[in-house]
Amino acid sequence: MERALIKIHGIVQGVGFRPFIHRLVRDFGLKGTIKNTSSGVELELDGEKEILEKLVREIPHRAPALAVIEAIEAQYGLPCAGFESFTILASKQEAFRNTLISPDICICDDCLREMMTQGDRRYHYPFINCTNCGPRFTIIKDVPYDRAKTSMSAFPMCAECDAEYHDIENRRYHAQPDACSVCGPVAFFADADGKTLSKGEEAIAQARALLCEGKILAVKGLGGMHLACCCDDPAIARELRRRKQRDEKPFAIMCRTVSAAQSYCEVTPEEAAVLSGKRRPIVLLRKKPAREAELKHLSENRMLGVMLPYTPLHYLLFGDEFDALVMTSANLSDTPILYRNEEAVEKLHGIADGFLLHNREIQTRCDDSLCMVLGEGEYFLRRSRGYVPYPVRISDQDTLPSVLACGAEQKASFCLTKGGSAFPCQHIGDLKNFETFEHYQDQIQHFKRLFDIEPQAVACDLHPDYLSGEYAHEVCKEEHLPLYPVQHHHAHLASCMADNRLDGTVIGLIWDGTGLGTDGNIWGGECLTGGYSEFQRFGSLRPISLIGGDRAIMDLDRIAYVLLREAGKNTARIENAGLYQAMLASGLNCPQSSGMGRLFDGVASVLNVKNNASYEGQGAVLLEAAAGENETDVLPFDLTEQAGLLLFDWRKTIASLAEEKEKGTAVGVLAARFMNTLIEMAVLQCKAAREATGLSRVVLSGGSFQNRYMMQRLPQRLQDQKFDVYRHKRVSCNDEGLSLGQAAVALYQLGKGNYVSGSST
Repeated sequence: MERALIKIHGIVQGVGFRPFIHRLVRDFGLKGTIKNTSSGVELELDGEKEILEKLVREIPHRAPALAVIEAIEAQYGLPCAGFESFTILASKQEAFRNTLISPDICICDDCLREMMTQGDRRYHYPFINCTNCGPRFTIIKDVPYDRAKTSMSAFPMCAECDAEYHDIENRRYHAQPDACSVCGPVAFFADADGKTLSKGEEAIAQARALLCEGKILAVKGLGGMHLACCCDDPAIARELRRRKQRDEKPFAIMCRTVSAAQSYCEVTPEEAAVLSGKRRPIVLLRKKPAREAELKHLSENRMLGVMLPYTPLHYLLFGDEFDALVMTSANLSDTPILYRNEEAVEKLHGIADGFLLHNREIQTRCDDSLCMVLGEGEYFLRRSRGYVPYPVRISDQDTLPSVLACGAEQKASFCLTKGGSAFPCQHIGDLKNFETFEHYQDQIQHFKRLFDIEPQAVACDLHPDYLSGEYAHEVCKEEHLPLYPVQHHHAHLASCMADNRLDGTVIGLIWDGTGLGTDGNIWGGECLTGGYSEFQRFGSLRPISLIGGDRAIMDLDRIAYVLLREAGKNTARIENAGLYQAMLASGLNCPQSSGMGRLFDGVASVLNVKNNASYEGQGAVLLEAAAGENETDVLPFDLTEQAGLLLFDWRKTIASLAEEKEKGTAVGVLAARFMNTLIEMAVLQCKAAREATGLSRVVLSGGSFQNRYMMQRLPQRLQDQKFDVYRHKRVSCNDEGLSLGQAAVALYQLGKGNYVSGSST
């Protein structure tokens, strides 16, 4: 007989792990203790070594569904302690923390069944949960994950809940958010002025009645507020757009079931699996062709963002009246999602006709995740609720230094590393105002505290005017830390490499809208070679003059004018052609950009798909939506070498588009041919890069690869040419995923002791 000390690291708190271990230990006939620690779970057991080792081997195979085991440390051969039973001890607070925290998980089938069963003591209780479901990340204040360190500390348990909580055979054993209608949070309905009118079931019924009247309801979810309304009446959706000042940006809808979603969209089995999974992201689905026109009030393109209910409150709100509701984030323009009751009532006054709220405090706001499904899994456009704060494992080396990477400005993010794990944050938004920047800073401190991370270095974008960069410089100055500025597209390349756990060097197709290059110009349609240590710019596209600078991102006809003019085509149809010519001639505020996003914007205007955007990237979204599915032709183009770069010269392409449009060729055909042309150009650039370097691995990153048309075709074309192709799988391809790449570059350079800036060659 001997004693074993077993330490288990990962998501092992708040997921039913200790009851699982209790049952496992009982099955093996062992005695000892277990406790939560700041690093995970710690076991001490007396027994024969062979039996102890067998138990340790069984743990990963029989662990609860929500548990994620990162590592198990077992020390055998210790003197027996003489345990007389198996005991669960109080949590242990340690100086060093290494606990992982579960994301928020949708209501499980068992809880849903109980909630809908008359006679059950939690019948129609909107905050039902157990160790297999419910809020986690959004209610936690600190670790270890105990009730006292969550928002549930305000709700002392009644005798029945307390008995469940302490019954190791119960599904709610040590479920920190456990509660019932006697002791737990309460839902209430308030009118447009915030006056409470009803509570409990009556509140939910009153909220449902308001929706039936064609009104707009603010609903408090897991990580913030939504604005909800009937989704089948265009007039109601238009009113919500007017009030929210969201003229054209798509709305997401929440459908009662997958079957309900199938009445609006085509849903593959893989999409259905992600839709109905425990994380419940918004999934971009293809509208049913027969319903495209009637659903334009929700989304002007072919795709519709759809999610299923994920809280008990959502299920109760649907009742028998609705199969689908508009469910869009409740926030003012360019500000974070609202998550506090009083603030929501104040800031949504004049927008919401009523409020369905509750008194369980949201500790951390967390927007809905957004993805499309490529292959069998998620391809993120926004990684947030349901996934954060689960780490992205980037190395097996747990002695790596910790780094804070501060991201960029649009789709701002940060990433903290600890050992071989990276912790990308939830959706933050664009760093354009004080509220978002304050939220960004608060969350950095929250993550540092939760995961006990003190960065030894900081990484940021090269751009001198980003608030994220200013923050990085300030932190380094105050804490005397080294700073690693990372070129924007190098960070994208490194992000996709880290996402796929690649090392060495690769070819990177990095296509986005804007990123400061090492030559001081705006890049964005890049073919790079390199790795974490350095990169070279192998190819790009012919630069485009942006008339009026950032104004061209919204006034797309400014880019169309430049494209047509340089292609030698008629610009007369462009209303402000004379003004644009004068601005170009003056050279004032007309920066050069090689951004692929800007080329998409310009082509959208050339084809008259969109001339003035109401949100960034709208031209590209609508151009993709216009494209025919079965077109295979390619437009003329040139690849020319200039100053050591293999440039995509788009002038012949634009000329051909203009000519074909004049002949009456369908816009859908031309949009598809344009994207086919980009695919062929990319293949030729990669083949030239392989010939020059011997590299055959290609990574795809940048916001332009949010384009489903491209992502369904480009990887296959490259594979046909014997390339190994890697896309993002665990973080977003857009700037939200950038901080992971910055962190990877900084970690590499910390090991080398220096930073090698990218160069233009």
